[in-house]
Amino acid sequence: MSGDEQTFSIIGAAMFVHRELGHGFLEAVYQEALALEFSHRDIRFVREAELPILFRGQRLNTGYRADFICFDEIIVELKALEKLTTREDAQLINYLKASGKSRGLLLNFGNRSLEQKRIVLNPRESAQSADETSL
Repeated sequence: MSGDEQTFSIIGAAMFVHRELGHGFLEAVYQEALALEFSHRDIRFVREAELPILFRGQRLNTGYRADFICFDEIIVELKALEKLTTREDAQLINYLKASGKSRGLLLNFGNRSLEQKRIVLNPRESAQSADETSL
């Protein structure tokens, strides 16, 4: 399965969950439903994946948890907000940097229509802080 097919399959599963549940639930509800839908569609995933942060070769006590890592390649972050902001973009960019992965999806279930944003991190630019990155 190519990268775009992977992304489309994840978005398709999220659209199905959103269509069935609508908007207004907490993020945790969408996360649980999406895990079930991923399983139903044979989308490989790890839920609540730990993303350690290394500094000078040592693992910091502080780290991140991604909602999902799908196909061992794509970080999927869920939100249930009225509107996405650059704060959510920066969060996903930091998850990509911490994991060493280059593709991420931000899925917002908080509106009448599912909102999705695909972010691809160029490894050469990953040294730049996410709060300085313009999207």
